[in-house]
Amino acid sequence: MAENETKKRVITISREYGSGGRLIGKRLAEKLGIPYYDRDTINERISRESGYDKDMFAGQEKKAKNSFLYSLASAMGTGEAGPESLSLNERLFLAQFDTIRKIAEEGSCVIVGRCADYILRGLPYATNIFIYAEEADKIKRAVEEYGDPEDQVRKIMKSADKARANYYAYHTGRKWGEHVNFNLSLDSGYLELEDAVDLIIAYTEKQIWRKSTIDEEQY
Repeated sequence: MAENETKKRVITISREYGSGGRLIGKRLAEKLGIPYYDRDTINERISRESGYDKDMFAGQEKKAKNSFLYSLASAMGTGEAGPESLSLNERLFLAQFDTIRKIAEEGSCVIVGRCADYILRGLPYATNIFIYAEEADKIKRAVEEYGDPEDQVRKIMKSADKARANYYAYHTGRKWGEHVNFNLSLDSGYLELEDAVDLIIAYTEKQIWRKSTIDEEQY
């Protein structure tokens, strides 16, 4: 039986590279005792349920670093009618869309990335969080916690965020990181990880559960 929607907590986390969003998401799921999903776990599930090779997703994500090439690849369908006419990029996103909707229907969870805030827009029990930080704080975390080379970290950070912005913009028609798409935006540089987690939990406990008025689409 599906979890009662008044008790369900589906939290999506979008984040800048180096902001610690993934770490916050993992700890949040642990503290709430609910499932955690990110790129790897979602791709594994899509591969298992839809038959797509996981390597396909990595290839598409690399292309997203160049907005023109990604848009071009996404526009190149097969020329046939029906779902098979879609490009590989579009079919993979559609599979991701369906999988994330299923995950949210199954019960409370934390989902990091994957345009989950857009995919779950309109659901009254979804809380969309954006994690950011000042450049110096992101560089420090990327070097010390992610192990990025200090002389390459700015390039890595810029490339990762550019890919996320291009991917998000193409598939959602929205600007990545824009505050209106989120319930709460949080600068992780001014909080310890545990305090950031507690703040998000406190927000969900006080949040007024209603459908967003940003999108009026029906599902």
